[in-house]
Amino acid sequence: MNINYFMDLAKKEAKKAYLLNEIPVGAVLVDNTTNLLISSAHNEVIRQKNSIKHAEMILIEKACKIKQNKYLIGTSIFITLEPCAMCAAAISEVRINKIYFGAYDEKKGSLESIMKIYNTKNYFVPEVYGGIDETECSTMLKKFFQKKRK
Repeated sequence: MNINYFMDLAKKEAKKAYLLNEIPVGAVLVDNTTNLLISSAHNEVIRQKNSIKHAEMILIEKACKIKQNKYLIGTSIFITLEPCAMCAAAISEVRINKIYFGAYDEKKGSLESIMKIYNTKNYFVPEVYGGIDETECSTMLKKFFQKKRK
């Protein structure tokens, strides 16, 4: 699997969010066997006026419809930002096997930064790989928030 290629696709989704004045987080879901893209999404919290419309949540909903299955076994998710607790729980619930993320989230990160959500017995535990293209992913977020604060 070409990790850099799929992380680049996630970053393109994040750039779409940035241009729409959304927090720039993007995500893509890939089939582990075929290496084919299943679904992609970016944050739409502001546009949809809905606090749960994170990139991961939108992607999961789209992918379950595409696969016509409540589980996404045999897949990997690439995300530009470490998932929050809600998204990490959803990723576990649908049984995504691997998580690749870019920037660490020191405020809400639930895999490695703040809360290690998968240390709880009740969760399906995917493999987690953090810090992929971390500088580029975190730079986009920093630019977004600097622009917002002006």
